[in-house]
Amino acid sequence: MAVPTVSAAPVPALAVPVAFDPVVPSPAPLAVVPVVPVQASPAAARCVPRPRRATRRSALYGNLRRPLYPVIKSESVDPVRNPYAPGAGQRPPELAGRDRELQQFEIVLERVARGRPERSMVLTGLRGVGKTVLLNTFKSMAMQRLWGTGKIEARPDQSIRRPVAAALHMAIRELAPRHRAPERIEEFLGVLKAFAMRDPAAAKGTSHWSPGIDVPAARGRADSGDLEIDLTELFVDAAGVATDLGVGIALFIDEMQDVQAPDVSALCAACHELSQNGGPLIVVGAGLPHLPSVLSASKSYSERLFRYARIDRLDRDAADLALIAPAAREDVEFTPDALDALYEAADGYPYFVQAYGKVAWDLAPRSPITAEDIKVSAPEAEEELAVGFFGSRYERATPAERDYMHAMAQLGDDPVPTAEVAETLGRKPSSLSPARDSLIKKGLIYSAERGVIGFTVPHFGRFLRAQPL
Repeated sequence: MAVPTVSAAPVPALAVPVAFDPVVPSPAPLAVVPVVPVQASPAAARCVPRPRRATRRSALYGNLRRPLYPVIKSESVDPVRNPYAPGAGQRPPELAGRDRELQQFEIVLERVARGRPERSMVLTGLRGVGKTVLLNTFKSMAMQRLWGTGKIEARPDQSIRRPVAAALHMAIRELAPRHRAPERIEEFLGVLKAFAMRDPAAAKGTSHWSPGIDVPAARGRADSGDLEIDLTELFVDAAGVATDLGVGIALFIDEMQDVQAPDVSALCAACHELSQNGGPLIVVGAGLPHLPSVLSASKSYSERLFRYARIDRLDRDAADLALIAPAAREDVEFTPDALDALYEAADGYPYFVQAYGKVAWDLAPRSPITAEDIKVSAPEAEEELAVGFFGSRYERATPAERDYMHAMAQLGDDPVPTAEVAETLGRKPSSLSPARDSLIKKGLIYSAERGVIGFTVPHFGRFLRAQPL
């Protein structure tokens, strides 16, 4: 049986031939599916994705696009490709407006690497401004320089002895494979184990906590039971191991304002010793705006011990960049009016920028995203914030504490004098001390200065004014 042949006529550009088996006779001629070229107009450029290298993932998504289209009603701003990330400590797709802090930490790393004296670093700011994100970014920067790194999150009911031991254990494990003297590593691990196991707060009759280090605990080093002495000796020995490799060690402490007062004093003393002998170990902390006063109350020299960086809301250019840059990578745009509306709603706070941007993307029917899209999506974003960001904190407060916060909210969103809060409630300031102190411990308010308090969460006053009393 003769096999049909195909004309050798040239296939037009952008034509896709339909494949068939040449061995099996087929009466149908070669089918050709014409593809219409897209005109290079500005409108089309916004709607049509730029060519990308085919990958396994893109091929899969390409197969899913047609089934998904009836559901998402859009091929340009569908939720699957939403780039915004409103999460606790979750890095945004574009870390905008933090170039100064990144440059400062880069200088710290470089100076320590060259043996220059340098202070540890403390980040302060309200919740939702991106302190944890910066802390994690700093950690990545140190790891890229082959430093040993460890991170802890402080808790008000826990000593830092065990968390610090675990963090430094992680840091030394990162350095150990490159160290040419295994006995030097084992020697330090013995000191670390002794430090971790010497916990005076452990209940009598209970077994000591073991950090999982397979070497005998050292004796006579970092095991006195006095945290200030032990932490200083541990930091000095850890810095010595890093010096052998010509690198440093960075210990990152999140929620640093929750470190217990005696532990803060011990931490400052250990950092002070390191700053005097030039050991390549730094502590990088992050906490609420009153963290500098917490450190100053423990050691009078703490204001000279740390480099302080206050993290605040983004300016207009940085807030716009945080929205525009991720969208541009997905071939989506915002109109100028939409950016105006988003900045007014988010007020430049990074968490709010991500929250409003994410909902606006999900609800917008097409690109560019307009001010009308923001108007439609803003109530849903505010509802999510009311439940997850504000409501969860409000529910932690007792009725007396809620009354105190409502009185603060009536006076405005900025920090207010405690005397005015008492006057609003018709109470004596001394009678409100328990509620105020409890709110501070819960991290809902902070003491901006003596006799003045403020909310730790931006826009919390606005949220409270919308709640029924």
